[in-house]
Parts: sequence; C-alpha cells; structure tokens
Amino acid sequence: MSWQAYVDTSLVGTGHLDKGAIISAAGDSTWAATPGFTLSPEEMKFIAAVVAENGKGPNVDKVFAEGFHVGGQRYVAFNIEGRHVYGRQGKTGVIIVKTTQAILVAHYGENHTAGNSTQAVEALADYLIKSGY
Repeated sequence: MSWQAYVDTSLVGTGHLDKGAIISAAGDSTWAATPGFTLSPEEMKFIAAVVAENGKGPNVDKVFAEGFHVGGQRYVAFNIEGRHVYGRQGKTGVIIVKTTQAILVAHYGENHTAGNSTQAVEALADYLIKSGY
C-alpha cells in the first residue's frame, strides 16, 4: 500500500478524521497528505523534536507552555506521552503519533469524537510499527 493510501484509507477513510499526513521521523519530508493539509518545514522539524523526547524534555515543556502549530493553526497540548502528542483547539484537535520511521499527523473536526479519532491513529501506528515502519 502506498503512503497516500494509508492517509486516505486508514486515517481519513475511517470517518473519524478529516485530514491527515505522514511525515518522516526526522521531520524533513512529507510522505503523503490530504489535499490542502500542509505542514511547514518548521512545524515538521519541531514536531519531530517533540516526539523524539518521549514525553520529557525542553521541547515537551515548551509545547505544554506555549502550544504548537500544525498547518498554521495553534493547538494546546493536553497529552504528551511516549510516542504521541494530542492537542486541541476548541472542539477540533490533532493527534500526532511517532512510529519507527514516520510520524502520523491527523486532524479531527467538530463532528468527530476525539476518542474514536485517537483510536484510529494509534491503530495505524501500531500496524506500521509491526510492519517495520
């Protein structure tokens, strides 16, 4: 399956998310994304630095204090543990999960349930990790 197919089928295709992207674990390239869902190079690098700290470090502290940006929008972090970062903005939110070689970045809208959205992203991350990615 192509990286784009994972975004289209395993993220947005679940009906629990409205946008998604897969970026490299180094935060230096986008492998696949929903049309119009673009992360800047600075956003990707910072996200990679945050998830690399596994829940503890200066970048994690900065995110809790100042929030973080995805697609030009600011989100408030409410959970950063191990491989994931969860953030929200009003009734919408983002779920970021690191695998061995990639970082999944997914967005849920007002009409989605955060728990179902999180479960969809975490399930794809588990699958990719088991597949060596």
